[in-house]
Amino acid sequence: MVRFDDLALFDRAAALGSFSHAAREADLLPGQVSAAIQRLERELGIRLFARSTRSLRLTAEGERYLPHARAALESLRAGQDELRAEDAELRGVLQVATPSDLGRNVLLPWLAAFRRQHPKLMLRLFMSDRVSDVFKEPIDVAVRYGPPPDASFVALPLATGNRRVLVASPGYVQRCGPPASVDGLAGHACLTYALSSRIHDRWTFFDGEDRVVANVRGPIQSDDGELIHRLALDGEGIAYKSWLDVGEDVRAGRLVQLLPQLRGEPAPLHLVCPHRGQYSPAVQQLHALLRQRCEAMVAALPSPAAAASARKAARRPGASAPPAAARQSRPTSRT
Repeated sequence: MVRFDDLALFDRAAALGSFSHAAREADLLPGQVSAAIQRLERELGIRLFARSTRSLRLTAEGERYLPHARAALESLRAGQDELRAEDAELRGVLQVATPSDLGRNVLLPWLAAFRRQHPKLMLRLFMSDRVSDVFKEPIDVAVRYGPPPDASFVALPLATGNRRVLVASPGYVQRCGPPASVDGLAGHACLTYALSSRIHDRWTFFDGEDRVVANVRGPIQSDDGELIHRLALDGEGIAYKSWLDVGEDVRAGRLVQLLPQLRGEPAPLHLVCPHRGQYSPAVQQLHALLRQRCEAMVAALPSPAAAASARKAARRPGASAPPAAARQSRPTSRT
């Protein structure tokens, strides 16, 4: 009889390409994983892996069998979730990956409160700007900016209307003045972000239907979004960040939104699952909580049209110009 644990180890060994990595993830010895695969191969009467001292790959039979193994695992997990759903208490382990800045400064208190509501649930949090592979890594869900990465993923929307905004500290604006236009960014210290060795130094804006791109540069680059955020707060330059990352600082006056009459790049936020089999009751409830909170934050995002109208009104004869640090659309207070 095929064992559930052997199927699970086969699935993880195939995803990770290593018995040792699968053993480490399951807190087993590599020999125990190898024995489980051999036991499964004997039960099926086929060879699942082609092994050598340097590589491990699926055989043709293993590739054909893997989708069936995963379907069986998903069906068993779905049955467990259905039984657990009858119990109001969430339990087990939920592994969540988030971006560095958003995770630490926005999501962390929400995640902590979620766990307090469900004391039998254990959270494992991974906060990094490195893009996690939800198929290969021990992650149940990942919070990700941008469009869904692949049609094979399950991407649950959290904040589809989110976008990037241009921000700097009041001290920086007072010291250096605000840029009058996108072209004016060339004369400013812009804090650029790097991901996977690619520097994001082309910032895109939308003026109505027109697309405007600025090639920016500055004295500091980082591969950590939270560090860029901190540098902006410290007055080291201008940052181009997700509203979800910096919205509270703009509302509190710690940062000033620059060129608010322009629309920044879309930055939709999703909760990504590798497949629907992992859409457990815990994931469903976490998704509902995060979506409600994130959409409330995006609702406070200043309107470019309102900012443009305010700028036109300020230019009329007799109208007094507001201070540089206040030249932004003021969001209404959060309810």
